[in-house]
Amino acid sequence: MSTKNEVFGYLPDERPPLLGLIFFALQQIVVMFPATVLVALITGFHVSTTIFASGLATLGFIFITGRQIPLYYGSSFSYIAAIASIMGAEAFAAYSLNDKISVAQFGIVMSGFVSIFAGYIINRSGKDKIDKVLPATVTGSIAIIIGLSLAANAMTNAASFPEAAQNLPFAGSWAWVIAIITLLSTIMYSVYLRGKLSQLPILFGLMTGYVAAIVIGGITGIPFVSFDTIQTAGVFNLPIFTFPKPTLTAVVAIMPIAIATIPESTAHVYQLDIYVNDLARKKGVNKKYDIENKLGLNLIGDGIGDIISGAIGGPAGTNYGENISAMAISKNFSIHVLILAAILTMVISCFTPLINIIYSIPTSVIGGLSIYLFGVIGAQGITIMLDRNVDMFSAKNLAVIAVILIVGLGGSFGFEGGMIPMFGIEIPAIATAAVVGILLNLMLSIGEK
Repeated sequence: MSTKNEVFGYLPDERPPLLGLIFFALQQIVVMFPATVLVALITGFHVSTTIFASGLATLGFIFITGRQIPLYYGSSFSYIAAIASIMGAEAFAAYSLNDKISVAQFGIVMSGFVSIFAGYIINRSGKDKIDKVLPATVTGSIAIIIGLSLAANAMTNAASFPEAAQNLPFAGSWAWVIAIITLLSTIMYSVYLRGKLSQLPILFGLMTGYVAAIVIGGITGIPFVSFDTIQTAGVFNLPIFTFPKPTLTAVVAIMPIAIATIPESTAHVYQLDIYVNDLARKKGVNKKYDIENKLGLNLIGDGIGDIISGAIGGPAGTNYGENISAMAISKNFSIHVLILAAILTMVISCFTPLINIIYSIPTSVIGGLSIYLFGVIGAQGITIMLDRNVDMFSAKNLAVIAVILIVGLGGSFGFEGGMIPMFGIEIPAIATAAVVGILLNLMLSIGEK
């Protein structure tokens, strides 16, 4: 009877046994891979380099923060429009692909210094002042729009099928079947699995969807699973590393975006604090994991991550909500798992067969997972506001939440690329929502005791 109430899960300083460590690391790789690779594909950056940079920047983040904050660094969607504007700029039309990446890299590296500077300011001014600038109404709302702004990506991925099946009947319908099987199985695993198996619902859900895709592909002839995505001469291929090329244009376009990622990072740190300490209480551990007061350290680590990634040819990034979702669902916050995940990610980026295995995961399977994961990111925003006892009858709070939600979501879905055309320029919707929300909250706080 005693095992019935046993709580499974790993706190940041706990280490799972070897086999569990490997599976948990694979699960973290699975959830960060789609978005990280998608950013590379959209911006034109080298995919293998982006993957390698993600792992290296994660290691940099973990060790800079003293192995105290369990977060995974991946490519950020917030920077996509800014980086794409550099890659497609007429001024650089004559440049080679690598030269264009080098120009963008300089802006990415400089954006890292913005995060580091913000981290030092927070460390010096203290958490109380930051709470006034970034209250739960702001951070919770930002978490909601980050999750929900990705809803279209999740749904379109769920409906995706191979181009080779364009003329085959019901290809789209079969894609939905695979996505639904993936989604429902992942939910069932997360709700009904018990014991240590309850920590691997995402990996099991992906495997179930993958098997379903193979079976359905065999029956229908639709090649949902393909292993020849990347054609190269050798098995082992180092990523293509490029180096930053100082350009003022890249600094102006990319560097300011770092300001908008601060509320996102704040939301992630508060989410982690809630979930980690909840697990500690349930496990009967008396230690307090004071993660929420490490916001400044987290931003410094984020900035170091951007500098590391930008220095070798990776896009700008942030700590990943998808990975926090995976940790929250599986109750596994072990730093050791994230270190192994980062190392394995770097290894995968060098082996073409391994990258092909990852690429062989059907887009519809990724879509099924994403519906759940991106929804959990949004739900965590609600968790932040509930945990902070936000007064939803306050006119001020309602105004801040309302404006952030509508600007962020309306801008994301109403304008191409999520770029809001305003006063002769185009500004990213989520960044705009964050800045407007912060300013509105400060304005409405004037005169408060």
